[in-house]
Amino acid sequence: DRAFLDNVATRILELDRGTIRSYPGNFSAYERLKEEQLVSESLANARADKLLAQEEVWVRKGVEARRTRSVGRVQRLQALRAQRRARRDSLGQVRLEVDAGVPSGKIVAELRDVSFGFGDKPIVSHFSATLLRGDKVGLIGPNGCGKTTLLKLILGELRPDSGSVRQGTRLEVAYFDQMRSALDLDATLADTISPGSEWVALGGGAGGAGGKGGKHVMSYLNDFLFSPERANAPVRTLSGGERNRLLLARLFALPANVLVLDEPTNDLDIDTLELLEELLQDYAGTVFLVSHDRRFLDNVVTSTIAWEGETAPGAWREYEGGYEDWVQQKARAKTLALAAAKPAAAAKSPAASATPPTSTASSASAGNDAPAAVKRRKLSYKDQRELDALPALIDTLETEQRELSDRLAGSEIYQGDPTLLTQAQDRYAQIEAELMAALERWERLGAI
Repeated sequence: DRAFLDNVATRILELDRGTIRSYPGNFSAYERLKEEQLVSESLANARADKLLAQEEVWVRKGVEARRTRSVGRVQRLQALRAQRRARRDSLGQVRLEVDAGVPSGKIVAELRDVSFGFGDKPIVSHFSATLLRGDKVGLIGPNGCGKTTLLKLILGELRPDSGSVRQGTRLEVAYFDQMRSALDLDATLADTISPGSEWVALGGGAGGAGGKGGKHVMSYLNDFLFSPERANAPVRTLSGGERNRLLLARLFALPANVLVLDEPTNDLDIDTLELLEELLQDYAGTVFLVSHDRRFLDNVVTSTIAWEGETAPGAWREYEGGYEDWVQQKARAKTLALAAAKPAAAAKSPAASATPPTSTASSASAGNDAPAAVKRRKLSYKDQRELDALPALIDTLETEQRELSDRLAGSEIYQGDPTLLTQAQDRYAQIEAELMAALERWERLGAI
């Protein structure tokens, strides 16, 4: 979890090609220092290779040149050869490609007032959402809250106790198995990727030596950093990270327009993780992502479905954006709820706030309440009316912003008049500015 490391770590220890290196600072500092180190290492290796090539040319010159060659120069050549043999190059990067298959219908799933539970325990309660082709949806919640159950309801693998779920057309779903339960530990890596064949069918092709889009299984596994020697090894010999890499290799060998990724980042190295992020960002299909990696969610998803069972059993709510967007929107919703509750609480006790103190003793007994009362009297009638009206204004702006967001997420607006698209984008930015101004105004008035 890179965000966790950024917030907690003060030093990063890295095991790279058999060497342990220490980097001061958090993970972001490590990334910067590591990049500088790799650039410096690459330049040093290039200079050493150039010098070695020059010395190899010199030592292979004709008989006359070999008679005059110096012992010291020959020894330097031998040292350069030894250094080159001892150098351990980086493993390289995984090369990922994914076939989005045949496009699904525009609507992937539509849930209306869906509820589901196990016995007396509600897992999902009155949840509604419309999920469209191309959405990248993150599911957020603690372990055991029902994220996998909600996914199964969305994809039609479970029937709701009440409400309705409608799946879209032409859905081709590929799953990434968090528990790796689908892996046959005795099967070879090659058989896991392409059972009974030496070719992997990619891009919707038929595979085979002459098949369209076919790729030899050895070459395909090499893209995922598995050497030809390891291709015939059993799965049980792989480490946890290598098994996850193998699962990704199998997942991306399938043509699919819906990817279900349940904790895909477990045990993945940072380079593969960042490459997976880029791939999912460019993926034309729909993605459902369950992950505790906050940065991964922020970099990939376009909306989140968050568990809010602490407020009501089985409650889930959909938010626009990634993890940080969810945190901000949840905080804003809490602020609005408090803003709506303040005027209601004040209206219940008008006499208490209007009654003046009857004596010096009673004023003194008010103690710490006196400053609050003085502050409250500074709010003018006009400001009080504005404070009471702000929650409704903020709610109206958020509703309009959600409607605009839905329009901008669809394809129709991009096929019509370009002026309407520009107007919608400008209005969206204007609403965001008005929202921030309204929230700041509410905070100022509420502090008086």
